[in-house]
Amino acid sequence: MTDRTRSIKVREVPDVSRTALTASGISPVLARVLAARGIKTSDELDDSLTRLAPIETLKNCVLAGTLLADTIANNENILIVADYDADGATAAAITILFLRSIGVTVDYFVPNRFEHGYGLTPEIVDIVATKKTDLIITVDNGIASITGVARARELGIKVLITDHHLPGSELPQAECIVNPNQPNDGFASKCIAGVGVMFYVLIALRMELRTRGYFEHEHVKEPNLAELLDLVALGTIADVVPIDRNNRILVAQGLRRIRTGKMNPGIKALLQIAKKDPSNARAADFGFAIGPRLNAAGRLTDMKLGIECLISTDIDRATDLARELDQLNVERRHIEGEMKDQALRYLENIETKPDSGITLFDPKWHSGIVGILASRVKEKFNRPTIAFAPEKNNSLKGSGRSIQGIHLRDVLDTLTKMDPSVIDKFGGHAMAAGLTIQLEKLEQFTRLFNQLVNEEFKKNAIDNSIYIDGSLKEQDSLPVLAHELRTQVWGQGFPEPAFKDELHVKAHRILGDAHTKLRVSFSPHGEEIDAIRFNFNDAVPDLINCVYRLDINDFYEHKPAQLIIETW
Repeated sequence: MTDRTRSIKVREVPDVSRTALTASGISPVLARVLAARGIKTSDELDDSLTRLAPIETLKNCVLAGTLLADTIANNENILIVADYDADGATAAAITILFLRSIGVTVDYFVPNRFEHGYGLTPEIVDIVATKKTDLIITVDNGIASITGVARARELGIKVLITDHHLPGSELPQAECIVNPNQPNDGFASKCIAGVGVMFYVLIALRMELRTRGYFEHEHVKEPNLAELLDLVALGTIADVVPIDRNNRILVAQGLRRIRTGKMNPGIKALLQIAKKDPSNARAADFGFAIGPRLNAAGRLTDMKLGIECLISTDIDRATDLARELDQLNVERRHIEGEMKDQALRYLENIETKPDSGITLFDPKWHSGIVGILASRVKEKFNRPTIAFAPEKNNSLKGSGRSIQGIHLRDVLDTLTKMDPSVIDKFGGHAMAAGLTIQLEKLEQFTRLFNQLVNEEFKKNAIDNSIYIDGSLKEQDSLPVLAHELRTQVWGQGFPEPAFKDELHVKAHRILGDAHTKLRVSFSPHGEEIDAIRFNFNDAVPDLINCVYRLDINDFYEHKPAQLIIETW
């Protein structure tokens, strides 16, 4: 399905909300955009840290702080087991930096996705047991690690689980579980990232240590947790969690620190490598520049490289590590491109129903890249997609991405109830999931998956429309509006605004063999403005009725407005 076949809808704007926002001093266009995203008053835009959901409302968070404080008081050994993505890496980094800053020795272990698989497994527990570990902290994983936690208990190792993934019907028997999605948890932000959960635990730990007089007794400075917010923001955006109010505060605070030059050396190095100006940092830089470079380590080699970059206190070392991550990302893009071309050729040669899922497998595919492949195919066809790659022992590693209206983890859960023999293990969220199956079960999995997706299409009205925020028309204030829009936090569930207008093309040229650079105006003789359409080098008509985003062209010192054309 192409953009040309998708309908275009204007987002509904509640008049009461728009009026209230405009009355509070917000510009009319921005008020319209925010009201269409559910913002009712300017008070909801207050991103001060005091507006964060209280730690007491996150189940077991205070208990986790006490457990960690007791462990520190007893001089017991702490080891972090992190997930191998950007969320896990940032969660590990803030924990390591905090504990080291108060004189606590801490070790960490990141499972290699090719050797160990996902989560706290019994095999990983046996490995960390050789390090004389007393307490394992899982970050961004652990909620499904029933057997791993059981093995830790056998060995006398305590486990603190910090996670945000949806739990199964059974919870691990850990000393403490902090996860807003566990039963009977009233925390307001159910979509907080793993790094956000761990940040809350560190708040609780600092409170407990302060109560015990730890900082005075040990003669160490009380940590300023705000110094970790750039990492929290990075992990939140890179994990593509919905931007609810709590997440918006965390991201806004992190971006504010980066823009004022107060940033982690690793983030500074990664921004430099990506040629991004920290003073103009925005959420999209986390999602499209830093996040992919960080994730490349976990996808192709070992996320230890990414964590070392983030915990480095020396900018030269951080820069060296950032260069390594950049090279891995170049390799990742090459592998991804080949896999995507192969998948699209395969889909051209088979007949698929528009209301079914898409299941892909090739014995030569890279298991670290299948998640990106599934995302690309899902975006093109707007259907739930799962891509598989071979693993050891004749098993397949699958990664899936879904569309709005079809809860992917629930589909997989239903599938296991229909035939428990098909899926070995799975986990995830509404929009993304991972799973392992045996090669001989692929055909049966595909049949059941398509059946369930088809049923979801019948039950739900799946909306494939392109949503816009109306028209901008010709305005003198485009640069001002572009700056206003850039300073907001956009992301999953709170999308960057798109507009639709008829534009007159005054000039155009191909840029770098892949993109089209244009000069356009809103009227035949109106003021010209720069525009660009990425990954497009086809014919350009004189008049285009297009969907676009308003941005700033950072290439020029005077920062003029620029239109990013999505489709016409």
